[in-house]
Amino acid sequence: MEQPGTRRTGATHGTGTPDASPAPEAGRGPRVPRPGAPPSAVPAPRGTTRGPSRGRPGDEPAHGSAHGPAYETLRDAATRGDRPAHDAGDDRPAGGSGDGGERRPEAAQVQRHSVRGQVLEALRAALAAGELVPGEVYSAPALGARFGVSATPVREAMQRLAVEGAVEVVPNRGFRVAERSAREVAELTEVRALLEVPVVLSLAQSLPAGRWAALRPLAEATVDAAACGDVGRYRAADRAFHRAVLSLTGNEQLVAVADDLHRRAQWPSHVSPVVRRGDLVADAADHTALLDALCAADLHTAESVVRRHFSGAK
Repeated sequence: MEQPGTRRTGATHGTGTPDASPAPEAGRGPRVPRPGAPPSAVPAPRGTTRGPSRGRPGDEPAHGSAHGPAYETLRDAATRGDRPAHDAGDDRPAGGSGDGGERRPEAAQVQRHSVRGQVLEALRAALAAGELVPGEVYSAPALGARFGVSATPVREAMQRLAVEGAVEVVPNRGFRVAERSAREVAELTEVRALLEVPVVLSLAQSLPAGRWAALRPLAEATVDAAACGDVGRYRAADRAFHRAVLSLTGNEQLVAVADDLHRRAQWPSHVSPVVRRGDLVADAADHTALLDALCAADLHTAESVVRRHFSGAK
C-alpha cells in the first residue's frame, strides 16, 4: 500500500517495488521508456540531432581523371547540369558539417568550376594557335563536342572571352572570333613595350648574372618550339619566358597586367593570318641573345635586343 503523498515513478514487476528511474530535472517530468522498448525509441531532447548526419546527393567525391584528350571528368561534370561554383549563395565556409544551418559546398560545384576553367584555357590555347579563325562563328554545342563536354561550360567560357574582347556574341548562333585591326595590334605591342622595356633595363642594372642564367631553360623552350613551327606551343613558351623575367621584380600586379596584354596580343588577326616559322625562330633568338647580354653585364647590347624584340613582337 502506498504511503500518502508518495508518487509511483515506474512500473512494478510482481514484487510491488517500483523500478529505478532517473531523478526528474527541475521543472520537468522524467522521460520514461516503454517496457521493452529499444533505446532508439526514447524521444531525443529538443535541439539535438539523432544519429550521423546524411549528406545530400552530389556530396560524394567526384571520380575520374581530368587529363587527356577525352576530357572524361569534363564530360561527367558538365552533363550533370551542376551549377557554376560562383553562383550567388555559394560563398560559404568550406568543411561545414551540416549542423547549425551550415551547408557544405557540393563537390559537384567545385568540379564544375574546374571544368569551366579547363575549357577556358583550352579555348585560349586554340585562339593563340590560330585554330579559331577571326570572323568565323562557333557554336557552343559544336565546341562542346570537340572538348567532350556539354555546351554549358563552353558557353560560360565564351562569355568570359567576350568580356576580354576575344569573341563577340552572335544571338541564336554562337560566338564570332573578333577581327582586330592593324591599329589595335600595334597599340598592344606599344603598351607592352612601355611596360616591359624599362623593367628589363632596370633589372639589368641590379640583378647578378646568376639570376638571368636561371631563365636559360625557358628561353631554350621557345627556341625548340620555334624550330618545330608549333605556333601554339611557341606562344605558351613565349609567355612563360616573359612572365619569368617580369617576376624578378617581385611585383605581382605588373606580372598580371603584362601577361594579360601579352595573351591579347597573341590572338589571331587578319593583319598576320599566317605565322611563319622564320618569324618564330627570330623571335626566340632574341630571348637567348638577351640572356647572353645580361649574363655578360653588357647593358648596351641588352637594350638593343629588348627594343628590337618588341618592334617585331609576335
